[in-house]
Amino acid sequence: MPMIMAQDSDKYPLHRCVFRGDVRSLAILSGAYDISEKDKQGNTPLHLAVMLGRKECVQVLLAHGAPVKVKNLAGWSPLAEAISYGDRQTISSLVRKLQQQAREQMEERRPNLVAALHQMGDFYMELKWDFQSWVPLVSRVLPSDICKIHKSGASIRMDTTLVDFNDMRWERGDISFIFNGDQKPSHSLTVLDNKAKLFQRVRYEETELEIEDEVDILMSSDIMAAQMSTKNITFSRAQTGWIFREDKREMVGAFHADFYQINGMVLESRKRREHLSEEDLQKNKAIMESLTKGSSQGFKNGEPPMRRASLNPPPESNITWDEYIVAPPGQCPLLGRNLVYKESSKSFKAVVAMSPDFPLTVDMLLNVLEVITPFKHLSKLRQFVLMKLPPGFPVKIDIPILPTVTAKITFQEFAYRHDIDPELFQVPSDYFEDPMRGYDFQTYDASTS
Repeated sequence: MPMIMAQDSDKYPLHRCVFRGDVRSLAILSGAYDISEKDKQGNTPLHLAVMLGRKECVQVLLAHGAPVKVKNLAGWSPLAEAISYGDRQTISSLVRKLQQQAREQMEERRPNLVAALHQMGDFYMELKWDFQSWVPLVSRVLPSDICKIHKSGASIRMDTTLVDFNDMRWERGDISFIFNGDQKPSHSLTVLDNKAKLFQRVRYEETELEIEDEVDILMSSDIMAAQMSTKNITFSRAQTGWIFREDKREMVGAFHADFYQINGMVLESRKRREHLSEEDLQKNKAIMESLTKGSSQGFKNGEPPMRRASLNPPPESNITWDEYIVAPPGQCPLLGRNLVYKESSKSFKAVVAMSPDFPLTVDMLLNVLEVITPFKHLSKLRQFVLMKLPPGFPVKIDIPILPTVTAKITFQEFAYRHDIDPELFQVPSDYFEDPMRGYDFQTYDASTS
């Protein structure tokens, strides 16, 4: 065992520097070693720096481009661990870096995305959303929507009445979302409010005030991680008929489709709240309501909003590097606060109808969805389509959006067109710019999942 221990303790030089608080060596070695390397617990050097409260190490690693959107074996990101530790400056630094890295990643993908859109034929498509729930009262009030999508060259326009759907809250409107891939990034994304005749250029960067609001929300909320587990998913042909069973095959709009049952789809959700006191939990609702309604935007009576202070740090860990590095995978020694943790999983039965006739391919659809995934319910659709589906195109899908809500999505119309009006992708001359209206468009996901 001592020999293994010696071998292991010589591995992961950046992790070792962080563990020992050796900022100088970390700064020297960060340019020479893989800053995103994971140890046996799946922790990157940034995970460890955050969990141990090594603030200077955090800043060195971020300066060298340490990735923020990365999970350890337990499924937690450095941002999740930073919220648990409770140092406000560290959380702010990670949120800013997460935003920057997401923006850079988006700009890297942009040329390929624009090229792919140019190669695709121009088209018009309709996407119908029906939200349903097994909770009867909830089902009655759920919205439905038809998204109309026009595509011409590297430009896409989506018209929708469902602006947002998240955590059982939805926002109605008459919104058009325009992406012009050939424009410079600062002018490529525009949102039109067709009722108010206003438009807004979508900003890639949040203001300082928005970032600080976000930090308040993260520090005041449960640390959440939810994901759709696709490890055990299988597809079986859906059957029809009482006595003589046969494979279900129907028309969906103008398209022949084979129906498949999706088995083994599980929504896994986990939450932690060791950073929240009993008093916090009572205050939580009021804080969250004021922040999500945007009441902290701007100063009241000339005073800046009250910001949530850093927590007292957890007790100093007495775990040594040698003890940490020999711990078996998945049995990470406790480095921060005692976890207050709850997990749940819910199995879903879902159905997908695959059509060989649909003119669009799944890859083409993914490129279109990449443009419009800032709408949260559409990002769920993109995650689903990324699964290894049976042959054909998914013309009808039932997918869980929330633990109690399922969306039925139907590609009810599609036609290649050569007569799409170029003015659809322009801001109408009688619309006014409204830079004050904050459209909830994030180029990154600050959730800890």
